[in-house]
Amino acid sequence: MRVLSSWQVWALLSAAFAALTAIFAKVGVAGVGSDYATFVRTVVILAMVTLLVAASGQWQPPGTVPARTWVFLVLSGLATGASWVCYFRALKLGEAARVAPVDKLSVVLVAVFGALFLGERLSVTGWVGVALIALGAGLVALR
Repeated sequence: MRVLSSWQVWALLSAAFAALTAIFAKVGVAGVGSDYATFVRTVVILAMVTLLVAASGQWQPPGTVPARTWVFLVLSGLATGASWVCYFRALKLGEAARVAPVDKLSVVLVAVFGALFLGERLSVTGWVGVALIALGAGLVALR
């Protein structure tokens, strides 16, 4: 199917699942500590991705992965873990409808970091969109 090879479709699905994550997590974190909630979420994700890798035949021996790739995947994992811990603590303390948009300031930071570190270029229109995302997140965060 051609639609499944479109990055836009996968990005929209990611956004939809991220929205559900915020709602489900806000309800789920109400009965436990935020770090424990992050742990449970991580175990579920590990199980799900393990099944996905096994079912899709994408397993490869760890020794075939280049060292540079390992370094950046580990760094990505550490950043993800830190993000999740912070996100669940924010959800424990705040409203999901306000926490999630501020969390999505990551979109703004990805654009800035992509330009600074990866040499990616956005058009003027793209930067205006990034600025509007930042403005919108700020407005949602205000009381």
